[in-house]
Order: sequence, then C-alpha cells, then structure tokens
Amino acid sequence: GKGEVTIRSLVINALRMRPDRIIVGEARGAEALDMLQAMNTGHDGSLTTIHSNSPRDTLRRIETMVLMAGMDLPLKAIREQVASAIDLVVHMERLRDGSRKTVQVAEVQGMEGDSIVMQDLFTFEQTGIQNGRVIGQLKSTGLRPKFSDKFAVNNITLSPEVYDVAAFN
Repeated sequence: GKGEVTIRSLVINALRMRPDRIIVGEARGAEALDMLQAMNTGHDGSLTTIHSNSPRDTLRRIETMVLMAGMDLPLKAIREQVASAIDLVVHMERLRDGSRKTVQVAEVQGMEGDSIVMQDLFTFEQTGIQNGRVIGQLKSTGLRPKFSDKFAVNNITLSPEVYDVAAFN
C-alpha cells in the first residue's frame, strides 16, 4: 500500500516535461481528464486506449472517467472537452473466432446542442467464415474526415481512393 504511483500522476508529471504527445496504454480513471486537457493544450497526436463496446460508448466512458476525477465539472463542459480533444475513435472488437479486428473508425465532429456528433468513416463488413475464421474488410463510408486539413499541414498525403467507396468493392 505504500509508494503507489498512479497513471494520473504519471500523466501530470509527463506534462511538466513539455512533450509533443502523450501515449497512455489504457485510461481507466481520473487520468482521462488530464489526457483531455493535454490534447486540448497543444499535445496533438496524443492517444490512449479505452475499453468500450462502440465508438459512442467510448465517449460515454471518457465522460464517466472524467467525473471520477472529482472536479465537479458540468456534463456539457466535459462533452465540449471531449469533442474538442478527440478527432478519431478506432474501435476494435473480438470477433466470434477469437480474433481482434478493427470494426469501426469514427470521427468526432464536434458538438450539436448538448450532444457530441460522430460520423463513421470506415466499418467492417464480414464477407464470410473460412476455416472457422471471420473473413472481411474495412469499407469506407465515402465520407472524408473534417480533420483532413491537419494531414496536409503535417505533410501527410492520402490517396483520394482511401475514402472512395467504389475502390473497396
């Protein structure tokens, strides 16, 4: 019981070192608030994992973890922080065959009223089962993310076919 070093204290200390980005293996509690604050204060490219059942559920879990920080923030303020900090949720799932696959990539687009607006960019389409293994692939929804301009600023070029529905068929 002595000498505990929490993830939250590690994140706070990491912030003092002025890193370009912070990566936390799994946020499970109050450190989610510190991650949001870091992402909202110039630590673009930071990332963490969250256990959840869907991209929408991921955002709800983050809200719950921020509430665990005991800062007594209103839910709308927390949602605004989440919507501002997070660009993308990549959702992986354990499938029936036991394999883990990316099944959904959703963009966080911002706030509309009291709700966080999300948009699916890619979804997994299962095409069959072969030798007991799930077969399928991610398919584009045809929508381009609003944060594409951030790619250009960072000299990242993606072929337009990445978002082309026809290219995946």
